[in-house]
Amino acid sequence: MTQVTPDDLKARFGTRAVHAGHIPDPLAGAVMTPIYQTSTYIQDGLGRHKGYEYARTRNPTREVLERNVAALEGGRHGFAFASGLAALDAVLKLLSAGDHVVSGENVYGGTHRQMTHVWTRLGLTFSFVDATDPANIAAAVTPKTRMIYAETPTNPMMQLCDLAAAGETARAANALFVVDNTFATPCFQRPLELGADVVLHSTTKYLNGHSDMVGGLLVVNQDDLAERIGFLQNSAGAVPGPFDCWLALRGAKTLALRMRQHDASGRRIAEWLTKHPKVERVYYPGLPSHPQHDLACRQMKGFGGMISIELGSVERARRFAERTRIFVLAESLGGVESLIGHPASMTHASVPPEMRRAMGLTDSLVRLSVGIEDVEDLLGDLDQALTVAG
Repeated sequence: MTQVTPDDLKARFGTRAVHAGHIPDPLAGAVMTPIYQTSTYIQDGLGRHKGYEYARTRNPTREVLERNVAALEGGRHGFAFASGLAALDAVLKLLSAGDHVVSGENVYGGTHRQMTHVWTRLGLTFSFVDATDPANIAAAVTPKTRMIYAETPTNPMMQLCDLAAAGETARAANALFVVDNTFATPCFQRPLELGADVVLHSTTKYLNGHSDMVGGLLVVNQDDLAERIGFLQNSAGAVPGPFDCWLALRGAKTLALRMRQHDASGRRIAEWLTKHPKVERVYYPGLPSHPQHDLACRQMKGFGGMISIELGSVERARRFAERTRIFVLAESLGGVESLIGHPASMTHASVPPEMRRAMGLTDSLVRLSVGIEDVEDLLGDLDQALTVAG
């Protein structure tokens, strides 16, 4: 178990991003955390070692990342995994066959796939609800409900879950409240402060920010819950390698700066898109026209760089996505480079078409991950692509 020290929580966010979780290098005093590229550790004798026996269980590089992100979330314990879905897998292993989960219907396609194609076969049951209304979450709770799972803002519809209200429902049901905070990051939203028990991240995205590694992370405050997750982390062994941890840790140092630019450019581009004649609808919580804008202002400190737009036809969406020059057509999000994606055929292809349609995720929806390039160049790129799309 990797635990945050009180000193890690004293400084402001930008300072924590750079320094939290780090310990002085005992060998040479390296400023950057070393990459402990080892699978095992020498022991002084039977039962006598320096706290490290085997790298699946503990690795110094991984522990610094775990402490750093936990401190950013205002949590006490962090656990790194080989991917965001590996982190989700560990969360669901906290449950037992016969347990029930209430989940928002608009979650990442891989999340929905794991829940419906893996865990239902192993005895868990799921109810997917429109989590924009807290009453829907409360109405779906049954005597067997042991977890409420929310993603906010959602991927790709940019819907919000009222975290405080959902947390109250979870506590009343004696259920765990798990929040995927990947889109907002702890820079703009801290679910533990609003009632969450577990915060989940795909560190692949904004926390790393450079599109060069894959990873996941869980953060909790409760010691007993940390013990259980630590046991699962070690027992299942879906841990990241030290180099991937180092890459994520390097990226986290600039999180505050990058999110500031993602947010500024995201707001500018979203406003510009609302006025473009070729765009039928813009999904972005930072817009006053967003139906949950007031909630976004209450529980978020910024709105980030994720935008979805409705273009009216799949042909126009395809032409637009294939004609951008700076926005790269690719899976994933949250990197310094701008990306464009088609959720229906990419990130959410595994979600049943009827469920996609019910939540408004059409074949003509395009998702933008706004990077940190000059915003005028990004606007020019979008404008030329929209013109070509017809």
